[in-house]
Amino acid sequence: MLDAVRSLSERSPGEVFAAACPSRVVLDHVTSKWGVLVLVALADGPQRWSELRRRAEGISEKMLAQTLRTLEADAFVHRDAQAVIPPRVDYSLTPRGSELVALLLPLFGWVVDHADEIVAGTR
Repeated sequence: MLDAVRSLSERSPGEVFAAACPSRVVLDHVTSKWGVLVLVALADGPQRWSELRRRAEGISEKMLAQTLRTLEADAFVHRDAQAVIPPRVDYSLTPRGSELVALLLPLFGWVVDHADEIVAGTR
């Protein structure tokens, strides 16, 4: 574990843990509760707005819109708006998003496997 932290520090000495490091912004976007859930949901393939909203129970329309806009601006999510009636918009992972999700899935799986015992305060 210490080697991983040392490796990060060597990539950009003195900056990784600095408040102004751009990684802080990206970490905030991808590790937010809704950001992780949307990214992991899209690992199953392209989905429409309503599908994402159903899967991420409890997310408001405003928060889903904000999360998708942020992930799209970061080039993790692709928005495909089709000019049909009624309008159709599909969301999918970009290659960068797929690379990120491949790293998030093991963490997400670990959290799911241990959430009950952690919340219950058991070991």
